[in-house]
Amino acid sequence: MKNNLVTAFQSNWVSLVVSLIIIGGLVFLARKRVSFGNRVFIALGLGLVAGIVFNQTHLEFKSVSTIGTIYVNLIKMLVMPLVLILVINSISSLSSLGQLRKLGLKTIGWFLLTTGIAALIGLLVALAFDPGNGIAQAVPKDFKAREIPTFSQVILDLVPSNPINDMATGKVVPVLIFAIFVAVAIVHVGSKKPETVAPIKAFITSATAVIHQVVKYVIRLTPYGVYALIAAMAAKYGLDTLAPLAKIILTSYVALIIHFVLIFGGLVLLVAKVNPIKFFRKAYPTIAVAFTTRSSYATLPVNLEVITKRLRVSPRIASFVAPLGATMNFNGCGGVWPAVVAIFVAKVYNLPLSVSEYALLILVSVISSIGVAGVPGPAAISTTVVLTALGLPLEGMGLVLGVEALIDMGRTAVNATGTTVTALLVAESEGEFDRAAFDRDEEDDLELATA
Repeated sequence: MKNNLVTAFQSNWVSLVVSLIIIGGLVFLARKRVSFGNRVFIALGLGLVAGIVFNQTHLEFKSVSTIGTIYVNLIKMLVMPLVLILVINSISSLSSLGQLRKLGLKTIGWFLLTTGIAALIGLLVALAFDPGNGIAQAVPKDFKAREIPTFSQVILDLVPSNPINDMATGKVVPVLIFAIFVAVAIVHVGSKKPETVAPIKAFITSATAVIHQVVKYVIRLTPYGVYALIAAMAAKYGLDTLAPLAKIILTSYVALIIHFVLIFGGLVLLVAKVNPIKFFRKAYPTIAVAFTTRSSYATLPVNLEVITKRLRVSPRIASFVAPLGATMNFNGCGGVWPAVVAIFVAKVYNLPLSVSEYALLILVSVISSIGVAGVPGPAAISTTVVLTALGLPLEGMGLVLGVEALIDMGRTAVNATGTTVTALLVAESEGEFDRAAFDRDEEDDLELATA
């Protein structure tokens, strides 16, 4: 009878040994007090090199993938407690429901505005690069277009029916809405009988402190998780996969980078009056984790720490904006990507689009970014909605399946960074951004992580 553990070690021992050596090196750098951001950056580079080597030498890399999955699972375990506890803590700290309305309008307004701009940038870059030129019309046989949920189904998916089951099944939006109901009730009752809600507010405050400590433990593992995730991704796809669709990869990343640098940088500079270079340097852990995990939800714990500990935004604003951003801020997935794919598909199938259809593309991208908030795979759903609205064949999505995972890394990084930017803008407008601490570059708990 075969021993699965022995078999796994025999086939994966080379990649495992290489990974252990690299992880050991990262631990050494941590002991030498190399900054957290630099260690994440080094881990990213080492993972890319190791993954390409694994791919080119046909080495098994399941052990590396397992390490990355463990990290993602650990960080995912924090999502539901964070959303539930931090949203309740944030809203219940407000003195009135009027403050909640003001915060909500500012936050959602920035989300929708930046998504619309992202769609416009994706459209213009795709028209300039013409990524569909010369691409064959072959569609993978196993491709199945995702169904567009009906409006009523979208609404039903957003409304919590059993919060405990929603938490168990990973439905973030219903849990978020449940937390808002609880928090609003605390504010309402507290305005009349403060002594009645004092015990639950004290419990929420204590729970917030405890969950923040758990977050710190997990975040210290980030450099090792980043290494494993990027190594597994590079080992799986290698360089050969990129060649046939290099143009759409280039188009997507050019659009994402333009949005990242010009729009996010411009908002940070002109609206928040903050040095964009310093902002991006401080936000780097969020960018790196989003890029490697490809999950806004998995990035949420890190983003909360970055927003409060590095950007010096108040916990009240951070714990309101960040969970909301993880569920409905899709600058990359709902803005840039549907626009690029729509132009790509139109070219491949020789279906020219008019100026009015370009305008419709941007409008539908913004609307669909709201509608898919409670649906898994927002990029696929948003793209399906946009292609359907423009009358383009959904089969065209099958042409980009081979490289979508690679592009998704950039899309998610833009999504998460957009949430970070919005938190800064809202905090600055509310007077809850500690500009002096930000400018002093004070070290913080995240930066001093040594594990």
